[in-house]
Amino acid sequence: MTKQSPMALYQQALDQQGFIPDSAQQAAVQHLENCFQALHSNGEQSAQGVYLWGPVGRGKTWLMDSFHDSLRVPSRRQHFHHFMQWVHRRLFQLTGTADPLTVIARELAAEVRVLCFDELFISDIGDASILSRLFLTMFAEGMVLVATSNQPPEQLYEDGHNRERLLPAIAAIESHMQVLDVDGGQDHRLHPGQRHQRYWVCDTKSLAGVFEQLCDGSAVFSEPVQLNHQQVRPIQYCDHAIWFSFAELCNQPLAASDFMALCDRYPVILLGDVPELSSAQREAKIARGTEDAAEQVATGDRVLAPLSKQDDSVRRLIALVDECYDRRVPLYIEAAVPLAELYTEGALTFPFRRTLSRLQEMQLERF
Repeated sequence: MTKQSPMALYQQALDQQGFIPDSAQQAAVQHLENCFQALHSNGEQSAQGVYLWGPVGRGKTWLMDSFHDSLRVPSRRQHFHHFMQWVHRRLFQLTGTADPLTVIARELAAEVRVLCFDELFISDIGDASILSRLFLTMFAEGMVLVATSNQPPEQLYEDGHNRERLLPAIAAIESHMQVLDVDGGQDHRLHPGQRHQRYWVCDTKSLAGVFEQLCDGSAVFSEPVQLNHQQVRPIQYCDHAIWFSFAELCNQPLAASDFMALCDRYPVILLGDVPELSSAQREAKIARGTEDAAEQVATGDRVLAPLSKQDDSVRRLIALVDECYDRRVPLYIEAAVPLAELYTEGALTFPFRRTLSRLQEMQLERF
């Protein structure tokens, strides 16, 4: 079947899927269409990438995914966090190689013409240091990037330690990508739709009922489960679903790769006993003689982020929700407070906006 262009897919969504017309989305689609046409013009046109930024729920991921689905040239679509994990693994494999970032960029250019990144967000000096060289070489190799973010390029890693290392990457993004603010003033995830409740307040019976219905008479287990190199203890699991307490899944030292493995193995995840996660930020501390990635920090002193008491657990919840959302794995939650009150104070309020929006969308049948 012939693939449709981004503009055709958007028009189909308006005509047949109940999408609401949005001028900001329409402008973004036009630029994605221009990129699509240039990529398929047999080299006659130079394709410019597209950087879509704006608040949560504006349809950025849908627009990028539709663009990616329309392509007839080699391409890769990844959550940006997953991409950076892959880059770090590849750097480790290339230990001892001269200029490994150039090697990685050229490997990518030989494999794909287009890279699509969802949720481009930088919070780590190691990633900031890597990206400038990587992006500059990728663009020099003729790769086209399309990305979504909640921030414009000039705000990436804002106020971050040694942010000047990221500035060449920001300049390259602004030079090689069309930067578009996708904010038409409406959160499309909140538009009316048939509800499918996946969030309860202080109601473990409903969660137990969902688990029983999902398992539908199949064998149920409660033995520990191995996720990569970490062992976790679910409340119960079957072939169709797995049920955890919040403490077991989010208070343990699990990483995004563990949540990836979880979503690979189980089509539905249940999470119970989620407490209210808000708490005041602690006083900022000074780190002395710290190392960032493999590089010693000049002067040895810097201010550490003033994390709140439960923010490590909140980071893991954010990673879990992102993974479930990206894979379309339904996540059922039983919590102590309503969804809007789950996390209202702490160091992670900005990234949690996306998590809240995604959890709200999960309450609809279309998820």
